[in-house]
Amino acid sequence: MKKTWPLLMCLCSILAAWPAYAAESNEAERLRDAAKILDETMNVPEKAIPAAILEKAEAIAVCPSVIKGGLGIGAQHGRCVLSARNRETGTWSQPAFLSLTGGSFGAQIGAQAVDLILVVMNRRGLENLLENEFKIGADVSVAAGPVGRGAEAATDIQFRAEILSYSRARGLFAGVTLNGSVIKEDEDANRRFYGRPVSNRDLIDQGPRPVGTAGSEATGAVNGWHRTLAKYAK
Repeated sequence: MKKTWPLLMCLCSILAAWPAYAAESNEAERLRDAAKILDETMNVPEKAIPAAILEKAEAIAVCPSVIKGGLGIGAQHGRCVLSARNRETGTWSQPAFLSLTGGSFGAQIGAQAVDLILVVMNRRGLENLLENEFKIGADVSVAAGPVGRGAEAATDIQFRAEILSYSRARGLFAGVTLNGSVIKEDEDANRRFYGRPVSNRDLIDQGPRPVGTAGSEATGAVNGWHRTLAKYAK
């Protein structure tokens, strides 16, 4: 225990910058960052999410700058935005906000900021995301998604997965995994952005427009997010 305590203190220091970032950010900024990440990912053809994957997507979640750190004991924390597709109208739902937290043990050292994209492939995967919280690797099947022209060569496991994950990293980290991470509804973010308590399920079912303190800034961010989704997930 005496040896573990310094490791925990070091890990807390690595992640200390995240709360400050979160406090300075707002949900409109999270939406703009999410749209930018998806746009930049798709603009690199050899590393882009295949069109065949996005055409089948039930929903898409983007987590800008998930902070990971570790020194024997690892942890990650991030905030995400999710929208689901309405097949009848061809539109995307209002953004719902999520948080991601988790920890792991094993051979790992370093710190890293990861942009994470989760492509939800079926209704079951979406239902899991709409639960109050679920654990990756335990409550839902998540697989690394194929990129570029590799869609045709993807394994059956990838196509059977409920959620396909894509990430791009900045920094150095060995032994990173999302297994064991918990994703849950970001109730505070929903309340701020929409001006009242609202669940992610209500938002996915074409819930309210943003009426929080951000005003027109929020509406512009939502419109930009929807335009980006429509551009790539047709």
